[in-house]
Amino acid sequence: MLFSAVRRWRGWRCGVGRYVRFQGTSKAAGRRSFPGVFALVNTLAREGRLTPEQERFRRVNNDWYDASFTNPAHVDPTVYDPDVNPGATAWFKVTSTELIARVDGYLEILAAHGVECVRVDSSSPGRIVYEDADQVVVVPEAALPQGEGTRTGAP
Repeated sequence: MLFSAVRRWRGWRCGVGRYVRFQGTSKAAGRRSFPGVFALVNTLAREGRLTPEQERFRRVNNDWYDASFTNPAHVDPTVYDPDVNPGATAWFKVTSTELIARVDGYLEILAAHGVECVRVDSSSPGRIVYEDADQVVVVPEAALPQGEGTRTGAP
């Protein structure tokens, strides 16, 4: 059942690694990395596939994230530049529990739309090109995902 897979994340404690990422299981066309949970939900919104309630959740929570933590691209505009940092991806630090806790609602939206997502834990997700108190942006040493992944969405 999709919802029960998502519910397991409520109050979760990371068992492996210092970093965690929630990402899709298929790479976007022309991309070196798997899209993250926020990109996946934002894509559903751009396609007009969210219910009014889901869109309200997305907007309120996207605004909260924008106000609550630093956007790495605002600090370093080249951090996600594919020529400078190919395949760069953001990972939460496991100590950023308040930021991670809000991911549940995004996972519920993805599950409702049959979008498969995995949680990946890693102690060393790649070469760190940006770091702050809550997150790192890394260029993976090898193809993602690294670490141990757990499925959270539809098969």
